Amino acid sequence: MTDLAKIPVTVITGFLGSGKTTLIRHLITHSKGRRLAVLVNEFGTVGVDGDILKSCADEDCPAENIVELANGCICCTVADDFIPTIEALMAMPTRPDHILIETSGLALPKPLLKAFDWPAIRSRITVDGVIALADAEAVAAGTFAADVAAVDAQRLADDSLDHETPLSEVFEDQISCADIILMSKADLAGTDGLAAARKVIEAESPRKIPILEMSEGVIDPNVVLGLNAQAEDDLAARPSHHDGHDDHEHDDFETVVIPMPEVEDVDALVKSIERLAQEQHILRVKGYVAVTGKPMRLLVQAVGARVRHQFDRSWGSDIRAGHLVVIGEHDHVDPAKIRATLGA
Repeated sequence: MTDLAKIPVTVITGFLGSGKTTLIRHLITHSKGRRLAVLVNEFGTVGVDGDILKSCADEDCPAENIVELANGCICCTVADDFIPTIEALMAMPTRPDHILIETSGLALPKPLLKAFDWPAIRSRITVDGVIALADAEAVAAGTFAADVAAVDAQRLADDSLDHETPLSEVFEDQISCADIILMSKADLAGTDGLAAARKVIEAESPRKIPILEMSEGVIDPNVVLGLNAQAEDDLAARPSHHDGHDDHEHDDFETVVIPMPEVEDVDALVKSIERLAQEQHILRVKGYVAVTGKPMRLLVQAVGARVRHQFDRSWGSDIRAGHLVVIGEHDHVDPAKIRATLGA
C-alpha cells in the first residue's frame, strides 16, 4: 500500500451478542498477511470485548493496534472520540493495511458512515464495507425482528400505537446499511431456523445483498474484506429510520456494571443470569468472574437466557475483582434487583 492509498475500513455491526467479537478474533488469526488495526466501541463504561481481542493479538495485529472507545456510542461521539482515534491509528509507525470497527450492539451504522466525510480523514480512508451480523436463531424466533406486516396493520388501525420496538428499529437500520449479512450461530438455528431468518432479513433489506451462514465466527476473510464498497459515497442506497435527524438517542437502553464477589458454584451463576432474561427481560450480560479455588478467570457472555462461559486466562498478578456488564431496555433495568438476582 502506498502512502497515497486510502486505508480500507470494515464496519462490523449487529445486534447485541450476535458474534461480532468472535468474528473479529477469527479475522485477526486468519489475516493472511494483512496488518490489521481494530477499534472496539463498547456501550457502557467498562470494556470486555477489547480485552478479549487483545488476548489473541499477534504480529499482524499487535495489542497496540487494538483500541477501545468505552465512552458511548461512536455514532454519537464522532468529533470527540472517533476522529482522533482513527487519526492515531493512521499515524502509527507501521500503518495498518486494514481497520476493523466493531460497533456497539446499539449503534446505528449510517451516522458513522457520514463521519468518513470529515475533512480530516476523508482523503485518507474509505469504508471498504459494512458487515451486519444477525443471530439466526434469535431472528427466527422473532426476538428482535417483529412481524413487520402485522405491526404495520396495527399501526394503521390505531394511530396511537408505535409501529416498531426500539430493538427492531436498530436491527432494521443495521440490515439496511449492510453490504453483506452474516447469519451467525447457524449451527444453533438449524435448517428451518435459517430459512425463517433469511426470509425476515430479505424482507428488511432494501436491496439485494449476500446473506451468508456462519458458525463460531468462521468465514474466509477474502469474502468479507476487500469489498471496495466505498460506502461513505453510497449513503442514499442505505436508508435509515433516522434519516433527516442530526443524531439519535439511546435512552431506550441502559447499561449497569455489577461488581461481582467470588462465586463457588458456576452453575448457580448461570441460572441467575438466565433468570435475569426470563424475569427482568435483560438483553445482554458479559464480563469476568473469579471462581473460588480457580486460578483462571471465568469469561461470561449471555444473550438473553443463552449463557456461555469459559476460563480464558490466569488472573496472574491482577486483583481477583470480577464484574458483569448488564444491558437492557430502560424500563426493565433495576440495578438493585439485578444485584439481588446475581448475589452481588
